Amino acid sequence: MNVGLSLFLAITAGTLCTCVSQGCHEEFTRLQEKEKLLKTQLQKQELLLQKLQTFSQPGNTDKVNANQNQDAKFADCAQIFNSGSKSSGLYTTSPSGRSSSLKVYCDMSDEGGWIVVQRRIDGSETFNRSWTEYKVGFGDMGAEFWLGNDNLHYITAQGNYSLRINLEDFDGNQRYAEYKDFKVADEKDQYRLSFGAYVGTAGDALSGISKVGILEWASLQGIKFSTHDQDNDNYRGNCAEEDKGGWWFNKCQSAHLNGLYYPSGHYSASTDDGIVWYPWRGWWYSLKTSVMKLRPNDFKMDSLNDPNMVHSPPT
Repeated sequence: MNVGLSLFLAITAGTLCTCVSQGCHEEFTRLQEKEKLLKTQLQKQELLLQKLQTFSQPGNTDKVNANQNQDAKFADCAQIFNSGSKSSGLYTTSPSGRSSSLKVYCDMSDEGGWIVVQRRIDGSETFNRSWTEYKVGFGDMGAEFWLGNDNLHYITAQGNYSLRINLEDFDGNQRYAEYKDFKVADEKDQYRLSFGAYVGTAGDALSGISKVGILEWASLQGIKFSTHDQDNDNYRGNCAEEDKGGWWFNKCQSAHLNGLYYPSGHYSASTDDGIVWYPWRGWWYSLKTSVMKLRPNDFKMDSLNDPNMVHSPPT
């Protein structure tokens, strides 16, 4: 825990001890809210520091990581990681089938080599966007963004990729979900989604949850992408319009990570339009953070470039 936050809690502990029963409860509730606010501010400061470290000049979001071999062409962040670049940040890739290079944010945590395709952290970006905006991508790769459906297709069409989703609630609890063989079709097929086996701690929301009455309308297997201006779902209405964001909607969903950002978790609305992962926190809790990232199924860390590996001398 941050030293300043620890000091704050230590000082307030004395205050709590002097409270009478009812007043103590009210003071404790107030301090809990204060602690959450301080944690949020600290996380934003840490993110800003990461952005400053990633971009050598403030505001220069086009600056590519200096550690990358500029002469080499890499299909994804896994190849970049195994080339020796271990720092998270912006890199240039050349996915197969794409006519030009693609700037991506590589996440070198979780054993490295991940292309980040979506990030939600603070509600600074609106995700209730048009079909064209979701097609090409939007946002700030140092903060909140969507990489673009065309790019999701190019990346996943060049091999077998795993999708990892990292989630966090407003109490600091974290969960993850990982799916093998994650693929997004091209625009002609409305970016139809397919995926394989699930592992994780957040629950299998993409498969729609194996409960009677939910699976048949919530599974996203084989589902097309929808936005408020292009409705491809199986619902009599428009899920993207009701749930305020583009996504793979069936009738409608048990997972929706592009919904509205609610700053306190629990929310009330006419529809479940928050950042939802139903198996973990239900439909009426909007998550604090969401990160979606891709890496080849068969990714293996190159031991020659891993500083933690002990190498035998050549014979």
